[in-house]
Order: sequence, then C-alpha cells, then structure tokens
Amino acid sequence: MKGSALGVGVVGCGLIGRRRATVAAADPDTTCVAVADPVAARATEVAAASGAEAVADWRAVVSRRDVDAVVVATPNAFLAEIAIAALSAGKHVLAEKPMGRNLAEAEEMRAAACRAGRVVKIGFNHRYHPGIAEARRLVKDGAIGEVINLHCRYGHGGRPGYEREWRGNRALAGGGELLDQGVHVVDLFHWFAGVPAQAFGYLQTAVWPLGDLEDNAFGLFRFASGSVAALHTSWTQWKNLFLLEVYGQSGAVIVNGLGGSYGVETLSVQKRRLEGGSPEVATRAFEGTDQSWHLEWDDFVRAIRGGQGEGSRMLGSADDGVIAMRMLDALYRSAGARAPVDV
Repeated sequence: MKGSALGVGVVGCGLIGRRRATVAAADPDTTCVAVADPVAARATEVAAASGAEAVADWRAVVSRRDVDAVVVATPNAFLAEIAIAALSAGKHVLAEKPMGRNLAEAEEMRAAACRAGRVVKIGFNHRYHPGIAEARRLVKDGAIGEVINLHCRYGHGGRPGYEREWRGNRALAGGGELLDQGVHVVDLFHWFAGVPAQAFGYLQTAVWPLGDLEDNAFGLFRFASGSVAALHTSWTQWKNLFLLEVYGQSGAVIVNGLGGSYGVETLSVQKRRLEGGSPEVATRAFEGTDQSWHLEWDDFVRAIRGGQGEGSRMLGSADDGVIAMRMLDALYRSAGARAPVDV
C-alpha cells in the first residue's frame, strides 16, 4: 500500500459518515471507493459527494478487495459487529465513538484487532481540537504544576422526538447522554490525567421521555494521585456548551467552546500569583473551520502506513477506547449501586 492511495469504505451515511467520507475523498493519501447505508437516498447522496459507489449492505463494503480501511459510523448497536467483520477481512478500522454499546463489545473489538494485526482507531476527534491539544501539551509540560482537579460540562438541548430516534432506544444506543457525549469527556480526563481508580455516578431523566435512558449524567473520578475529576453531560443544556477546566497547583488551563454552535473555541491559561489575588490570564481564540476531522484522519492514515515514531503514538487507539468504556461502565455501575465503585 505504500506509495498508493488507500481504498476506504464507509458504513453508515448519516452526518458523521458523510463527514468521514468527504474527508477521505479530499485526502491525497486515500480514496473513498464505497459507502453503505440501508437508506438508499443517504448512500446515494454521500456517494455523490465523495466519488464513491453506493451500496445498501455493509458486507459489500467489507468484502471488497479494493478497500483497505473501513469507517464504521452506524448506531452503536452495529459498531462492534461491523468492525470485527472488517478486521476479520483484513481491513483497518476507524469506528465512531463510543466503542460499542458497552465494555464487553469494546473488549471484543480490541481482541479482534489484536488477532488481525490491524489498526483500530476510535473517533475521539476532540483530542485534535487546537485549544484542547494545546491545553494538554501545557499540562504535560508542567505549565500548571501537578494536576489537582478537572471539571467538564458538555451538552446540548436535545430535541422533541429524540425518544423515537436511535439514540433514544436502549437496544440501539446502549445508554443515554453519558454514553453519547460523556464518552468524549472521560476520554479527555484519561488523556490529561491517566486512568482513575474510583468512580461515582448519578443519572437523571429530567425532561425528555426516554424511559430508562438518562438525559443528564453527573460523575466524579478519583485518581491514585489524589486528583479528582467532575463531569456533567446534558441533553437539557438549552444553549450548546463545552467547558473543560484543568487546575494545577500553579495555575489552570480552560477550554471553552468547540466552534460552530458551541461557540468560538478559546484557551485561557492562568498563572497563580504566589502572593495571592487574581491569577495572570492569557486567552487565545481559535477562529476558522473545524480541522479536527482532517487531523484525526491524517493520524489514522499515518498509523496504517506505519509512521508511528517515538512520541507519535496514534491518538484514540483501541486501548484508549476500552479505557473510556471502562470509565463509563464504572459510572453506570455506581449509579445503579448508589455507591462509589472501582474503575
């Protein structure tokens, strides 16, 4: 494959599948050759936008000899089955978050990747947002000292009829808002602070008629270092919000917004004054279009090509995906037990 474009197949032609297909088609290292969706109009539309062939059955994508990598952008219930089939057929896989409906499916996907010797990437595009990436670099470089706590609030307002969509169906989704957007939050906690030791979670169904699925989730993680992370993910956040705060002994980094409907992404770096009083604050705004999808795709292609040198490990690996699912599993178990649990 070295020196020639990688053939890409996309399974699932919703909003994210369309985005993945157009990114793959625009990349000189990849060619989108086939897209699949049971809704013919969606497959046809994405095929026209990416120059691919439209098919109805995902198996027709996975079995193609000219497909080297498969993007799986389906409802959660089908992620593991399709990813495992693609891996068994010798394809590399980029699976959208979360890594299946539960921890068991995530572990099955990782095991299949190990057996096949192929790259599996989980769609954690938030790691590639410029403010978040720079905040993480600053933390790892010691700019705010030892991390003492992290906070994240993330959500949108949902919409009437959500309960009739696949995200409102437990069999298809596996969980509610905690699994849907919360998976990004726990992945960032892991990226910034490592794997926590203990979790406590509380779920709430406050507005939308989702049955036993949550429209709000609250969680606490305690790390072996003594640091603590707190999250609130919400489908009743009437104005879209993303706010990530990481506090250290000598300062803080705060990311607000993700672009688009979440507002311009900004990074504020605070430096604590040893004599007390308000910290020194420097804020930078990241204007322009969201490049995280292109940067994530480049990382995936680089990993397939074998370009993973020292310090350049692919972000969002199968291991990262399993850790995120472990963290979510702990919060769900804690909410059921109404007690802290080990992660």
